[in-house]
Amino acid sequence: MGQLNIKDAALIAEARELAALIGTTTTEAIRQAVHERLARETLARDDHRRRRYEAIMEISDRTAKLFPPGTSSDHSDLYDEIGLPK
Repeated sequence: MGQLNIKDAALIAEARELAALIGTTTTEAIRQAVHERLARETLARDDHRRRRYEAIMEISDRTAKLFPPGTSSDHSDLYDEIGLPK
């Protein structure tokens, strides 16, 4: 496993302060902070994808009503048996 070498004095001080506040080691405080942030970011990404999917499906439902009944995307009458235009 690789090693993380942090050379930011302010970050190190904040990590130590966080560790003292929650009563753990600096490593554990950083582990928890990264874990929590990763969980929030993953949830936000998944929520964004879900909202985008729902928006697309809503558009699909609305536009489907604009086509006359029996309309399909089957254009086989325009192509021959090997897929070339007639």
